[in-house]
Amino acid sequence: MTEALTDATCVACRRDAPTVSDAEIDELRPQIPEWDLVEPDGIKRLRRVFPFDDFAQALEFTRRVGEIAEAEGHHPALLTEWGRTTVSWWTHKIKGLHRNDFIMAAKTDALYQSVGR
Repeated sequence: MTEALTDATCVACRRDAPTVSDAEIDELRPQIPEWDLVEPDGIKRLRRVFPFDDFAQALEFTRRVGEIAEAEGHHPALLTEWGRTTVSWWTHKIKGLHRNDFIMAAKTDALYQSVGR
């Protein structure tokens, strides 16, 4: 059985690390079904918009995503607006997706569920 992404930890990623293959993406995506696979500027990323009732809730969620990012040493792009936070994960060093991005997407989902959403 495949390890749950929420139980995994990020590993240090070297510049020459390979991006995940399409087969690996197909294997990992079922654990993060609400994330979109987008490709701005030719770089694959995971993106999800998390809705909230107001700006304060979105800002608090953004802060908490930042905390888990610091703890794992892997950082997203975050856009906080009234009533929503957009989170994008990709690995800058390799200009694409790494297993770490899927781990962090799953941890972001778990955080969202923990705040009563």
